Amino acid sequence: MPNAPAPKMIFVNLPVKDLAASIAFYEAVGAVRNNDFADDSAQMLSFSDNIHVMLLTRERFAGFTPRRIPDAHETAQVLLALSEASRADVDRTTEKALAAGGAEPNPRQDHGFMYGRSFADLDGHIWEVAWMDMEAALAVNKEAAA
Repeated sequence: MPNAPAPKMIFVNLPVKDLAASIAFYEAVGAVRNNDFADDSAQMLSFSDNIHVMLLTRERFAGFTPRRIPDAHETAQVLLALSEASRADVDRTTEKALAAGGAEPNPRQDHGFMYGRSFADLDGHIWEVAWMDMEAALAVNKEAAA
């Protein structure tokens, strides 16, 4: 059997208006600070060993791209998705985000085999939080393909 590729990591870089407030928000949602990658313009937080959010002041973020940084309250460039182990975990994570000052921009989605909610952070970046019964989802896809 060939060697499996090493697990990949993702680092989501987000421009934020208030770094301290955004750090507090993401910690309230469940992310953990990594101070090895932090200064007065940036802070890395981790949801897991492979999922990391790099919060960057808008000025610092602008140093990485010549493009205009949109206001995420008005436009959407990406929808970020975060998996959870259960429906209850989806609700818990979303409720933590709401309690920390986030908003719920979209209605709940319940497809039986998949359940999801979403939250927007303080800067308007949208996170989809979802649980899926993979076996049931595959069965639905097989039925649809038949």
